[in-house]
Amino acid sequence: MAEHHTGPAETGAPMDYKEHEKTYNGFLLVARVGSAIIAALLIAMTAGFFGHAGLFGGFLIFVVLSIVGAFLAR
Repeated sequence: MAEHHTGPAETGAPMDYKEHEKTYNGFLLVARVGSAIIAALLIAMTAGFFGHAGLFGGFLIFVVLSIVGAFLAR
């Protein structure tokens, strides 16, 4: 039959808050930098497809905006 426990739900090791904060800050950094790169990709695609930048111009815009966006997201 099922066992009935009366203690707290978390009976494992105590929470390592420093490691938790480090992981959360890493996740936020990846989310910000990833969002900046996606925005740079969309702007570069718009410039390449609908503007007069072409393939290489759109790629150059993407690279420049990705570097600037990643720098500003930190």
